[in-house]
Amino acid sequence: MLENPRSPRVRAVAKLTKRSARDETGLFLLEGPQAVREALAFRPESIVELFATPTALERHPDLRGTARAAGLDVEFTTEAVIEAMSDTVTPQGLVAVARQFPAGVRAVFGAHPKLIAICEEVRDPGNLGTIIRAADAVGADAVVLTGRTVDPYNPKVVRATTGSLFHMPVSIGGDLGDVIVRARGAGLRIIAADVKGADLLAARADGILSEPTAWLFGNEARGLTDESLALADLALKLPIYGRAESLNLATAASVCLYESAFAQRS
Repeated sequence: MLENPRSPRVRAVAKLTKRSARDETGLFLLEGPQAVREALAFRPESIVELFATPTALERHPDLRGTARAAGLDVEFTTEAVIEAMSDTVTPQGLVAVARQFPAGVRAVFGAHPKLIAICEEVRDPGNLGTIIRAADAVGADAVVLTGRTVDPYNPKVVRATTGSLFHMPVSIGGDLGDVIVRARGAGLRIIAADVKGADLLAARADGILSEPTAWLFGNEARGLTDESLALADLALKLPIYGRAESLNLATAASVCLYESAFAQRS
């Protein structure tokens, strides 16, 4: 059993909460039964190490069998060790170390996608995680991150995806201009979500949303720059019928993606 929370091995895992360590090692941190379960089900080859308290495995006995089927040994630890490794305030007794698996932009657009989410300068981990989760829910083909968008392997992003990170391609580090060119070359219409855009309901009525689409979402505070907006084929906004000043980015993105999913499946 791993008992010393100050041991070099524990410290190496804990360092993965920092981007510098993730970039240097190509690894990232998974916390909790949901993330571990989805990783084992969809990308077992990515998991390098799996740590658990005896109590946690008693609560989730299925994970031991799934780990064994994937050729992984579970290393038992104390609660103190799990706390030292974790990014959360109240750890759930399960931590895994996994290899990063970013998708290539060329592969994403070479797979004839019908619905893509492009995130430009999205900085909030919770927003990005929720957008990835929503994209997964609507059956989108990929999420493409451009500019200085937050690292998808940030522990807060990973938690917010609730496992969807393991279900679909997520491309990182692309230049927006290059991504737009590739998207358009793949036959996608580029639609920017922007408060200065046209009415989304009118676009729905015109059948625009049923076409292969790449939605472009911008920064939470500033939105999309004029230069980024100019790259899109059109911009659309969600109507607000009540007194809310605006919508949270992740909420707005979820609605936009679902509108396209409904239209493409109607």
